[in-house]
Amino acid sequence: MNDLIKAAHTALKTCLGLTPEEKLLIVCDTEKENIGKAFFTAGNEITEKTLLVQIPVADVNGQEPPKEVADLMRQHQVVVCPTYRSLTHTDAKRNACKAGARVATMPNISESTMMRTLNADYQLIARRTKRLAALLDEAKTVHLSSPLGTDLFMPIEGIKAIASSGLLLEKGQGGNLPSGEAFLMPQEGKSEGVLVVDASVAGIGMLRTPLKITIKNGFAVKMEGGKEADQLFAMLSRFGKDGMNVAEFGIGTNHAAQIIGNILEDEKVMGTAHVAFGNNISMGGTFAVGIHVDAVLTKPSIYLDGHPLMLEGKLVLDID
Repeated sequence: MNDLIKAAHTALKTCLGLTPEEKLLIVCDTEKENIGKAFFTAGNEITEKTLLVQIPVADVNGQEPPKEVADLMRQHQVVVCPTYRSLTHTDAKRNACKAGARVATMPNISESTMMRTLNADYQLIARRTKRLAALLDEAKTVHLSSPLGTDLFMPIEGIKAIASSGLLLEKGQGGNLPSGEAFLMPQEGKSEGVLVVDASVAGIGMLRTPLKITIKNGFAVKMEGGKEADQLFAMLSRFGKDGMNVAEFGIGTNHAAQIIGNILEDEKVMGTAHVAFGNNISMGGTFAVGIHVDAVLTKPSIYLDGHPLMLEGKLVLDID
């Protein structure tokens, strides 16, 4: 068994709990064909009911797959989606979960990411992630700052945090693999301040210079930082004002993850935080726009109700 197939096998058995009696669907595209085939090989070692389907590469993150594929997703107990663009924030994924499927989305996953991060201790990651999510649940406000000038206030009272631990073992659960993040939707229309992103942005990759994003009344209203700022503005503005919605705040919890310019792994890195724009339906929001773009910053300081949770990338509390 080569390392890629071994990683796929670990994902199916440890993270998704696939059994011989269950049906497995793998949805990949032409960009991730090799990873799709690795999952197909690993899946066949566990269950004979394994199906691989290939879809066209989507134009943007959050674009719906073809209807026939969405229908198949609802008809399988376990669904794995290694695709170039993200299927995480789609109706297809949400409806599959509602039908009882356990769905792992893997947007733009690389072979090296699979082999590195799927060997992490997911029991430890799960404990850490659930503890952080519980602390977010108890808080009313988040204040996010950084040495580069981030100064962002996000009300979160009454919002349920999501612990994306990488263990998708219960009926209807869905999330990213690799995983490791505690995240939630800030109250709509209320985030205020400045976000300075220095690591990476979904759809752009590793940043050459930091991006400064001014946020008012819950929407990004100004982006500075040269060509990459223009690129981000172009991506989001295709969807009008709704594309600029502050959709998510998250904290990375995966100690095996590294900043590599791939948002799937970058947003999971311990010691980072991320803010996303666009769609927030999966987190209980009302913005059903067809895009969701995460932006990662390093060395964040995070205050919950004025109390420090993280200072320049280091957790203040012992939560492991």
